[in-house]
Amino acid sequence: MSTPAVAVSLGGRRQKVVRGLLLTLCLSYVVVLLFAPFVGIVYTALKGGISAISETLGRTDVRHAYYLTAIITVLTVLFTTIFGIVVAWVLARDRFRGRAIMNALVDLPFAVSPVIVGLTAVLLFGRGGWFEPFFDARGIQIIFALPSMILVTAFICIPFVIRSVAPILDELGTDEEEAAITLGASPRQTFFRVTLPNIRWGLLYGTALATARSLGEVGAVLIVSGAIQGQTETVPLFILRALEERQEAAGYLIALSLAAMSILILLGIEFLKRRQEKERSL
Repeated sequence: MSTPAVAVSLGGRRQKVVRGLLLTLCLSYVVVLLFAPFVGIVYTALKGGISAISETLGRTDVRHAYYLTAIITVLTVLFTTIFGIVVAWVLARDRFRGRAIMNALVDLPFAVSPVIVGLTAVLLFGRGGWFEPFFDARGIQIIFALPSMILVTAFICIPFVIRSVAPILDELGTDEEEAAITLGASPRQTFFRVTLPNIRWGLLYGTALATARSLGEVGAVLIVSGAIQGQTETVPLFILRALEERQEAAGYLIALSLAAMSILILLGIEFLKRRQEKERSL
């Protein structure tokens, strides 16, 4: 065998060894950090049997936690979808002084701890806060109530929508929109018939990420809600309280349901991502 052939053979073997090591590391990561804990949660949640499951899901505070989490998630997704599109549109279509600063501020929720977000909301709307007299005079309670929980969750989730939509708008450009306006379409018609169909998969992808994030938000919501049982306690906060009170079966069962919802959302995200990639390749 000639020297070049030997070199090629050795190079191929090294590549196989490296690929094998990387695959082993990936599988070890999945098993140790993801699969094994999930199996432990499933076992702990279901070891009490059907009676424990029905008893936990039948509790008033559990049902209220699910109800409150659903309301926060729906309103957060609605808010982040609308304002996320608006901000992404401004960043992609307009050129103005301070655009770079605004673009950087969009990522602020990624960099700031959720606890800081909650403390900021307390500073603004809590007792003695900047805006507390305005809302108090109108009988509107912000802190330790639903409005503050939605506010902090939306603030944390909105970058997911913006960062999913803005790059698509940049890539699309304005040719199709200008053509539609030239043909007599109004701005509203142009948006709903041209722009929105072009960004729909990116928008759905960002919305799915925001939904998953809002379902599991703990830090900021804990600060502004007070975690009042049966009133301002969301599903993640119920899990924390259940574990503190040594109600492991109930806590792990609710955690399992939350994990199942998150997994379904992640599968939906992956589907949307692949669908978007196929459309781009066409």
